[in-house]
Amino acid sequence: MAADPDGPTILAVDDEPDLLDAIRRILTRRGYAVLAAGDADDAIALCRTHTGPIDLLLTDLRMPGTGGRELAAAARQARPGLPVLYPSGLADSNSSSDSFDAPVVGKPFTPTGLADAVDAALSAG
Repeated sequence: MAADPDGPTILAVDDEPDLLDAIRRILTRRGYAVLAAGDADDAIALCRTHTGPIDLLLTDLRMPGTGGRELAAAARQARPGLPVLYPSGLADSNSSSDSFDAPVVGKPFTPTGLADAVDAALSAG
């Protein structure tokens, strides 16, 4: 399935280029439009300059420089109410998302697991 131009747009952020490309491919196949950024600065710039909607921020919790939580706060300044999903390899990320300000999907994830987590985050957002 190709990206639906009228479907949700996901801003995916990860400092690992291969993982970011995999996320983009998984979500594009699921029908989402995907904006990709390799760091928080690029993601914040996209939040400010992208003329269309951004329906979900998908960002790693740990990245060099600005982490996922700080990025989410900055992104929400530019796009109030923006839902967030954190893919994370942190040891406690699978146990509970109560300690986070948004849902967490544990790394490693399967393509179906990631897409299902995105679907759920969009439905909840």
